[in-house]
Amino acid sequence: QVQLVESGGGLVQSGGSLRLSCAGSGFTFANAAMTWLRQAPGKGLEWVSAISVGGGTHYANSVKGRFTISRDNNKNAMYLQMDSLKPEDTAVYFCAKCDNIRYPCTYVREPRGQGTQVTVSS
Repeated sequence: QVQLVESGGGLVQSGGSLRLSCAGSGFTFANAAMTWLRQAPGKGLEWVSAISVGGGTHYANSVKGRFTISRDNNKNAMYLQMDSLKPEDTAVYFCAKCDNIRYPCTYVREPRGQGTQVTVSS
């Protein structure tokens, strides 16, 4: 059974940084593309970033140059380093598993974890 657990969210001031983590289990992590999604209050799920099996990366225009996605297959983990945070980055952030053939996973929404809250104050 696929299990994804996000952590690392919190409250940060505008311009600050956070590092999110995603722990995966129940599947061969190294063989899966992975993606980050977010959902702002009152809005739908938004694709943020993805990383392929080979380490290729893609970003939404809204976060390009500020967020960095990475993975550590030895730890079955994926990360999202978020710098220069803005109030509009406030959302619940989810990680999701994606078949590598569907990379950059722009329309993938499941399976995903329970999410971690990121709040950026102005």
